[in-house]
Amino acid sequence: MKALTALAAIAAISSTAPALADEALAKKHNCLACHQVDKKVIGPAYKDIAKKYKGQNVAATLEQKVKKGGAGVWGPIPMAPNPAVPDADIKKLVDWILKLG
Repeated sequence: MKALTALAAIAAISSTAPALADEALAKKHNCLACHQVDKKVIGPAYKDIAKKYKGQNVAATLEQKVKKGGAGVWGPIPMAPNPAVPDADIKKLVDWILKLG
């Protein structure tokens, strides 16, 4: 019985680990100052971004927006560029965001 409980706990942790890791990456790069997973702050909620682009091949475009900034898609407030964030981290963040929808 203890073994089954332990296996269930491990399965639960491992199934949420990637999501937590990418949210930690968003915290590390201060993305959560303007975005939240499920509510609009200054920028759109990550779940809204995922919903808007669901089924579209936009990862590369969004990666460039994160890197260089953007404006006009979500309202009048522009997204600041993030040139100091490594490209590999941007890719992980965009992939995570798109999987939220």
